[in-house]
Amino acid sequence: MKDRVQLGIGAEKPLQNWADINWQLVKKRVRNLRQRIYRATKNQQWNQVRSLMKLMLRSFSNLLLSVRRITQENQGKNTAGIDGQIVITPEQRVNLVKQMQEHKLWQVHPTLRVYIPKANGKLRPLGIPPIANRVAQTIVKNALEPSWEARFESHSYGFRPGVRFVGYKLTLKRVEDYPQSYLVALTI
Repeated sequence: MKDRVQLGIGAEKPLQNWADINWQLVKKRVRNLRQRIYRATKNQQWNQVRSLMKLMLRSFSNLLLSVRRITQENQGKNTAGIDGQIVITPEQRVNLVKQMQEHKLWQVHPTLRVYIPKANGKLRPLGIPPIANRVAQTIVKNALEPSWEARFESHSYGFRPGVRFVGYKLTLKRVEDYPQSYLVALTI
């Protein structure tokens, strides 16, 4: 990436071995930055939010964590995009990190269009982006998600990170305790 800090804060040498990465420290840095973005959004400090988002987009720890999520943790890690690239070995992951340091987030590659069958016999299209685009999407998601999470309604529970079924029970209990309030819809 154009403005990326090449080695990250406190790094002494470039990344050589995937096994040498201290994942607890990487996760702590990304989590800390996400929390700072969340707090700044809650306090409506918009210049701070913008600065922290830029910092997150350039963060080497965010890049490492994004590559790990896409190449090791995601269910579609063995699915190649239109470029046919699959990243399986630690050496390939290190090369992907180096490639993504030079990558510009706004330059995207075309997606692979695959048609999968539906229950009624018809086909629906599915777009599979290349690995570099998936990593870039994860980098941007880590920058944007905390800000939008802070703006959401506190009692909205659909597909949000860290929100579990317990939230539905608490909401339903609150409605039972206060007869003047009512529940419009509950989707499980």
